[in-house]
Amino acid sequence: MLKPVIITLFAIFGIPTIAFAQSDLAQEVGIVFGPVVFQSDYGQRNNFDTNIGNTGFGIGLVHFLNFSANNNRESFFTEHFKVRSELSFNKTNLEHFGYWVEREKFKNLVQHLRAMHGSSTVVNLGAQLEYSPFMKIHDFENTIGGVSPYVSVGCQVSYYSAKVDSRLGTLGLPENTFPKYLTPSDGRPYGFSSESGVVASITAGVGIHYKLTKMNDLMFEARYQGFSSDWIDGLNPNKDLYKENKSNDSQVWFNVGYIMYLEY
Repeated sequence: MLKPVIITLFAIFGIPTIAFAQSDLAQEVGIVFGPVVFQSDYGQRNNFDTNIGNTGFGIGLVHFLNFSANNNRESFFTEHFKVRSELSFNKTNLEHFGYWVEREKFKNLVQHLRAMHGSSTVVNLGAQLEYSPFMKIHDFENTIGGVSPYVSVGCQVSYYSAKVDSRLGTLGLPENTFPKYLTPSDGRPYGFSSESGVVASITAGVGIHYKLTKMNDLMFEARYQGFSSDWIDGLNPNKDLYKENKSNDSQVWFNVGYIMYLEY
């Protein structure tokens, strides 16, 4: 029941399936999901509370081109590489955590940072190249209980929708806004912006495939995604004045997946 549903979703969302007709290529489809740690201008960098507090959730549909399973002409590439395409969605609610927020509490100042909050919704469409260095794909597919580590690199096109607000009232007014966000930045009137847009991103991951049955795998992965923009979270203080905000937004996704081999 699950297999035709996933295949139908791939057709609806436009993930490429042209290669289904190629006799030398086998197909795998599946679903991945798990927590997403958003690394942005919210909170203190490399802070535990920030990393835990600004964690969202992601889910995605994946499709693999497997060059080995349906091909008897063995080569290093066909036995160690797969191409993975993906359509994924993640959302993270964002708050300020760390030293500067605690400092505000200690001094009992106006709680601009504590009051600021937002969210970021991201939809990704792209592809990755997976490399499994330790085990041939043919060997893995014939070993129930087998484990095959891999690394991956890729690129994606990402649509984002960022929302920024304050519990004190309207952002942009000095009495409601932390001073560093009142300065114009990157063509915006302030260092914050509730906006939507399309950006590029790069990915790099490490994970394992686990052979559950002849036609089914599990996968576990940690993947970094770096965006070409610093507006994904809706915050981007003027970099000429605030050097601590020099990096673009990024996220790390820890996911588990269920993969099905299509009949071939």
